Amino acid sequence: MSIAIRYFTKSKKGNTKKLAAAVADALKTEALDVTHDLTEHVDRLFLINAMYAAAIDPEVKAFLIRNKDRIGEVVNLNTSASGQSTYHAVKKVTDEQGIALNEKEFHCRGSWAFVGKGLPSAEDLAGAGAFAVSLAE
Repeated sequence: MSIAIRYFTKSKKGNTKKLAAAVADALKTEALDVTHDLTEHVDRLFLINAMYAAAIDPEVKAFLIRNKDRIGEVVNLNTSASGQSTYHAVKKVTDEQGIALNEKEFHCRGSWAFVGKGLPSAEDLAGAGAFAVSLAE
């Protein structure tokens, strides 16, 4: 099975980037940000993102649209200080683009300003890696 990891973050804290690094370490591959389009078809794309103002960032949507013909299935992993998952926002885009979205997702709390200090935790990062490994087999 071919896999790729893409992530998007605009946070200076780097919660999403930490999640992407944990998944990349577990899958023994590289995590790139969404400015890096896919160069070939992948069976499973691990998309790591976050909630911004109750939505996914337009760059995540643009990445999915640009790469829709090279994605077999998206697996959504996300973090947010609000605790809100991005699954339904990602599903809206994948449905519109005809991209399969795995029904399983990984979500954990992140931090922002004084909310969720210290999150995602080491346990969260380990959980993200284990989740990805379980879906990469």
